[in-house]
Amino acid sequence: MIKNKQFSNLWGVILGGSSGFGFAAVEKLAKHGMNLAVLYRETTVTERLLQEKFINIAKLNTTAILPYNLNALDEVGRESFIREFTAIASKNSVKLLLHSIARGNLKPLTIKDSYSKDRDYDELSVEDIQFTTYAMSNSLLDWTRSLLKADLFNHDGRIIGLTSEGAHRYWEGYAAVSIAKASLESLAKYMAVEFSTYGLKTNVIQAGITETASLKKIPGSEKLIEMGNNRNPLGRITKPEDVSGVIYLLCTDESFWINGSIIHVDGGEHCL
Repeated sequence: MIKNKQFSNLWGVILGGSSGFGFAAVEKLAKHGMNLAVLYRETTVTERLLQEKFINIAKLNTTAILPYNLNALDEVGRESFIREFTAIASKNSVKLLLHSIARGNLKPLTIKDSYSKDRDYDELSVEDIQFTTYAMSNSLLDWTRSLLKADLFNHDGRIIGLTSEGAHRYWEGYAAVSIAKASLESLAKYMAVEFSTYGLKTNVIQAGITETASLKKIPGSEKLIEMGNNRNPLGRITKPEDVSGVIYLLCTDESFWINGSIIHVDGGEHCL
């Protein structure tokens, strides 16, 4: 007879779970018995490899991992997921909603001489900022409301977003993402208060510099990695599993009184 694990019969919904922090969370939470619905956007080739990984993780840990290759930022896609997922998961069974979507524009606010009439430049537009902010911040609110409306959240549910130091200091080409992350931090504070009536706890993790696919897209990411290695008091940059460990901790019964916090998971990097 298999003994029930810590999160048996509970579900986590992970937005952006194909790599980085999201995938590390899949591996960590599955070990503790949590069933997972993982949303992502991948090509046919990369999805095949990803699904093989999910199958192996689920088999190893005797859990369910449901892959959804859809646009989590689209209302039609979101509601389609809710309908399908509601037919599978029990009411009040979603313990975790993890927002790990990394989709946005990495452009400068301005480029010197960009206003010459005879040249075209790819500067950050208002539309770029709006898209990035919705993708990496405001979409969390829509997903929370949809899960609540479907009566899927557990009475002691956890909502976790991911921010970065770039929300508070200048990183080249990071303006739209910085605006989005700052918005997410503010949104999470209000969600922590207003959704507490449903038993939900909302927190944000500020991870240290981590060598993920998303980081590598940032201009000058090599310098950020070098800076992180030299600056971190523990002598290395953050790893995805460092962050997934804290995501797990925030799902435990012992963390039920943590709400509305920005939690630094960076080995002390933010201190220097």
